[in-house]
Amino acid sequence: MNFKSIAILPFTNLSSDEENEYFSDGICEELINALTSIQGLKVTARTSSFAFKGRQMDVRHIGNELGVSTLLEGSVRKSNHRVRITAQLVRADDGFQIWSGKYDRELVDIFDLQDDISRTIAEQIRENFGHFEIEERLIEAPTTNIEAYNLYLKARFNHLKWDGPGIEAAIEYYQKSIELDPLFSWPHFGIGYCFAMSGSWGSAPDLLEIAEQNISRGFELDKDSFLGYYSKATLEFWGRWNFKEAYQLYRKAIELNPAYTEAEEGLVELLTAVGEFDIALAHSRNMLKIDPLSKNHFFTIAHIFYLQGNYDKAEHYFNESLKLDAGFTHSIARQLTCFIMQNNRIAFDEFIADKTIFVSTETYKLLFNLANGHHDNADKKRLETIIEEVSKEVTILPWGILLTSQSGDVDRAIDLVTRAVEAKSGQILNFAHMPLLRPLCEDQRFKNLIERVHSKKIPIQLPDKKRLTQVVSRSLLSNQEIEETTEKLEQLMDEDCVYQDSSLSLTKLSEYVGLHPNKLSWMLNEVFSMSFNDYINSFRVACFKEKALKEDAKNYTLLGLAFESGFNSKSTFNDYFKKKTGLTPRAWLKQQ
Repeated sequence: MNFKSIAILPFTNLSSDEENEYFSDGICEELINALTSIQGLKVTARTSSFAFKGRQMDVRHIGNELGVSTLLEGSVRKSNHRVRITAQLVRADDGFQIWSGKYDRELVDIFDLQDDISRTIAEQIRENFGHFEIEERLIEAPTTNIEAYNLYLKARFNHLKWDGPGIEAAIEYYQKSIELDPLFSWPHFGIGYCFAMSGSWGSAPDLLEIAEQNISRGFELDKDSFLGYYSKATLEFWGRWNFKEAYQLYRKAIELNPAYTEAEEGLVELLTAVGEFDIALAHSRNMLKIDPLSKNHFFTIAHIFYLQGNYDKAEHYFNESLKLDAGFTHSIARQLTCFIMQNNRIAFDEFIADKTIFVSTETYKLLFNLANGHHDNADKKRLETIIEEVSKEVTILPWGILLTSQSGDVDRAIDLVTRAVEAKSGQILNFAHMPLLRPLCEDQRFKNLIERVHSKKIPIQLPDKKRLTQVVSRSLLSNQEIEETTEKLEQLMDEDCVYQDSSLSLTKLSEYVGLHPNKLSWMLNEVFSMSFNDYINSFRVACFKEKALKEDAKNYTLLGLAFESGFNSKSTFNDYFKKKTGLTPRAWLKQQ
C-alpha cells in the first residue's frame, strides 16, 4: 500500500431534490482533480472511487480494494444559492477519523470552498504520512458564472453515462453552459469530445469539424488544459486516424494530469491500433494502479490479448470487466468472439444464453458457424439478410465485414474494409490485427491497405512507471538553515512546550520557526525521518510519561494527563502510545 494515498468516495446527496446528485458528483470529481496535481500523493481515479456509490461497506474493505491509506467521505446539501458540505478523512486500515469539517457557503464561493477542502485534506495527509509539497492554491475558478458551472456539472454527469442518451443530454447542457459564459473553456472541450466521438463512429462525419471548432475555441481560452489535449487527441485519433499527432497529444494530457486515466486509456487504444502491444500493456498496468476497479481498463487489456490471439488471457480480463458490470456490451461482444475463435461451442452457447446482447443471437451463431466450418445452405441464405439488417445502425463490431470475411468472399470483404477505412469508421480501427479478418491477411490489397494507414512511424516512449509516486529529491534548505531551524524547534519544544497546544498544525509550527510549510515538512521528513504528527506526538508521549510518574498523578485520570500533554482525543492518544511503546498507557504505567 502507498502510505501517501487517498480515495475520495462519492459524496452523499442530501439535497431535497434528488436530481442534485450531479452536483455532489461534480464536487467529488473536482476534489480528485485538485489532489492529483500534488506530486507524491496517489489519488484513486473517479471510476474506481465511484464503484462504491450507494454501497454501505466497511472502510477497511474499501481501502484494501483500492490500495489506499486514507478515504474521504462526505455529503452535500444544495439549496437555492447555498451549499453545505461535510467531510471526514479516515484511515483505511482501522477507520480512525483523522479529520472532519463542515462548510456552509454561498454558491458563489464554490471554487474557494473546493480549494479550501482539497488543501486541508492534503495537509492532513502530509501531517500524518510524510512530506510532499502543496501549492498555495489547488483549484482556480474556471468561470465567474456559477450557473454556467452548474450546467457544466450537469453535462459532465450525463457525459459519464457513456451512452447515446447521456451524450445527447451532455451536448445540450454543454451548449447552454457556453451560452451563459462563452469564456468558460471546460464546456468547449467537453462538447468537442462528444462531437469527436459521435463523428468517429459514423453517425455524422461533419461533426468532426464542429468538434474542431469547439476544441480550438477552448484552447484560445486555456492553452494548458489537460481536458483540451485529451479532447484534441480523441479527435485526431478516433476521428482522423492521425496516430502520430494523437500520440503526442495524449502524452501531453498525461503530463499535465498524470492520474487522468481516461487520457492514458486513449493512449493505450492508440498503441493497440498501431500494434505496440507490449507498451500498451505497460501503460495498462499504470492505469490499474490508479483506477483498479475500471471495467473499461480491464476491457482494454483484454482487447490487447484478444488481438494478439491470446484468448485465455483475454477471457480472464473480459470476465474481470464483467464482474464490475455484468451488462457491459463491449466485453460481452468480445468474449463471444473469443469463443468463436476457439471453436468453443459449449462456452459460446452458455454465455450467449445468459447475456443481453445488442444484435440478434442468430447473427452471432451465424458468425460462429462461418468461422468454424459448420455452416450449411440455410446459413448462406440468411447471410445477405443479416448483413443488410446489421448494416442499418452503428454497432460495436463491423458485422457486415466480419460475416463477409468469414463467408469466403474475399473480394467483397476487402471492398467493405476499404470503404470503412476510407471513412475512418471507429468499428474498423483495429482492422490490421482483427482475428476475424485473418482470411484477408494474405491478399496484397489488404496488405497495401495496412501499409497505407500505418506507414507513418511514431516515436514511441516507454511509460514512466514512477511518475505517480516519485517525489523529486531535492534539498529545500541549506545546511545552515537546517541548523538554525533545528535550534528554533528545540526551543519551541523543550522550553515553550508548544506541542501541548492540541490545535498545533504544521502551518502554525511553520509560522513559529519562520519557514514555509513545504520546507518544514521536507525538513521533518528528510532530516528527522518523521511526519509532522510523529514528531509532535513523540514529545506529547514523553510529556505524558513524565506527568504520569509524578507523585500527584494519582489525582488525575490517564486521559486527563494525555490532554494536558497535547493530545486531543482518547483514540489518538491510545493509538500512538501503543505504536511507540507496544503497550497500552495503563499497562505501561503498571510496568513502571
